[in-house]
Amino acid sequence: MKAKHQRLVLVVIALIAIVGAGLLAAWSLRNQANYFYLPEQMAATPPEVGQAVRLGGMVQAGSIKTAADGVTVDFMVTGNTTDAIPVRYTGILPDLFVENSGVVAEGSLGADGVFIATNLLAKHDENYVPKELEGMGTAQAAKVAAETTVGLD
Repeated sequence: MKAKHQRLVLVVIALIAIVGAGLLAAWSLRNQANYFYLPEQMAATPPEVGQAVRLGGMVQAGSIKTAADGVTVDFMVTGNTTDAIPVRYTGILPDLFVENSGVVAEGSLGADGVFIATNLLAKHDENYVPKELEGMGTAQAAKVAAETTVGLD
């Protein structure tokens, strides 16, 4: 076989190996993908029951209800429309989780239509101020921040 044909065979084998590796990676990760839904998208075309997804929106005012066990919380997530998705979460709530704040819930849709969250990520707006610095002026907050970083170098 000529050298030209040997190179051609090697290039074809390399391309087949690359395509095969890509297909193998895609096949192995098919169940690991987490799709993101807004409340209006979930209401219109809900995912399959038990499929791992993320639901993002705003916590509806007046919808947070804590169960008798003290760790299970039911609330509603709304979006830009009137659609609201009921969510149930069992665990410790993030500090920033309050009504009318942004939230991303990771979990799956239950057979009863309630989104069962396994993890909650509370979002804050661009004007976030830590609890320790609330009510302070800019200069005073900068002084406190400078005092807390002394000795960290």
